[in-house]
Amino acid sequence: MRSTVHAAVFRDRDWYAAECLEIAVVTQGRTLDEVVSNLREAIGLHLEGENRDALGVAKHLRLSVSYELPIEDGAAP
Repeated sequence: MRSTVHAAVFRDRDWYAAECLEIAVVTQGRTLDEVVSNLREAIGLHLEGENRDALGVAKHLRLSVSYELPIEDGAAP
């Protein structure tokens, strides 16, 4: 049973976007705090009323967020 949901966050112009890797949830926000808050809410709404056992998702989830950074030309590795 999955107890952690993973999400990737990236910046697109003036917005941050987040996408869960295991479940079909995406959201956005103007700040990192806002996008993470929106992500928690979206995951809760997505799973609301669902049979978590059938989905293989624990009742109490943790969220692991990775932030994707672009590599600029000429930047040191």
